[in-house]
Amino acid sequence: MELSLAHPAIKAFMCGSVSGTCSTLLFQPLDLVKTRLQTLQSNMQPGSGRVGMVTVLRNVVQTERLLGLWKGVSPSFVRTIPGVGLYFSTYFSLKQHYFQEKSPGPMEAVLLGGGARTVAGIFMLPVTVIKTRFECGRYSYGSVTGALRSVCQTEGPAALFSGMMPTLLRDVPFSGIYVMFYSQTKASLPKEISTSGYAPLANFSCGILAGVLASLITQPADVVKTQVQVNPQLRAAEAIRYIYMEHGLQGFFRGAVPRSLRRTMMAAMAWTVYEQMMAHMGLKS
Repeated sequence: MELSLAHPAIKAFMCGSVSGTCSTLLFQPLDLVKTRLQTLQSNMQPGSGRVGMVTVLRNVVQTERLLGLWKGVSPSFVRTIPGVGLYFSTYFSLKQHYFQEKSPGPMEAVLLGGGARTVAGIFMLPVTVIKTRFECGRYSYGSVTGALRSVCQTEGPAALFSGMMPTLLRDVPFSGIYVMFYSQTKASLPKEISTSGYAPLANFSCGILAGVLASLITQPADVVKTQVQVNPQLRAAEAIRYIYMEHGLQGFFRGAVPRSLRRTMMAAMAWTVYEQMMAHMGLKS
C-alpha cells in the first residue's frame, strides 16, 4: 500500500516514528547520564561532594568509551519507534474525533496530550523497564531479547510493569502540560510567522519553552520511577521514602538538568519534524 493512500492515523504513526527515531539517536547520551545520576548510591559519591552531570559524563567516557554514552539506545529505539508513533497517531485520532471543527482550549489540550501518552505509556512500559536497566549500569544484559528473557525467568513477567504508577504520573502530566503550553504558545504567534518559512523554527522555539516547564514539574516522578524500575523490590511509596532519607528533597530533582535538556530537545524536535511531515502530506496536525 502506498503511503499516500494510507489512513491518516497510519500516516501520523509513521511521521511520529520518524521524528522519534531522529530525536532518540541525538539525545540518548543525556538520558543515560540522567539515569546514572538518579541511581548513584551514596557510597559511590567522593566524600560529601556532589556528583554532577559533567562528572558522570566524564566517568562514562573513561570507563566505557565514547560509544558508552549510547548504551541503551537499542531498547530506546525499540520503545521510541512504535511508542512515539503510537502517541502521535492516538493524539491525531483523538483530535480529529473531538476537535475537527475547532481548536482545543488549554484544558482540552491537557486531556488530549495526557490521553495519548496513557495509551503509548502502558503499551510500551516493558521496554521502558528494560531501557532503564540497560542505562543504569547495574545489569549486564547482552541484548533486548536477552534482558526480557532474564527478567521473566528471574523476577516474573510482572517485573516488566514495575513502576507503572510513577511512570504514568510522570509521563501523562508531562505530555498534557507540554501539549497545553505548546499549542497555546503556538496559537499566540502571528499568522504570518506560522505560515512562513520560519514555521519550523517557531514550532521548535514553542517546543523548547513547553518542554522546560513540563520537565521541571514532573521531575520528582521521574526519579521515583527510575528507582522502582532499577530496584523492583521497592514500591513507589518506599522509593519516595528512600530518596528522601538518602538525599533529602533535592534528591527528587537528581538528573533534572540532563532530563530537562533531553526531554525538551526531544519533544521540540519530535513535534517540529512531525508537524512538517504532516503538512507535507497535506494533513492538519
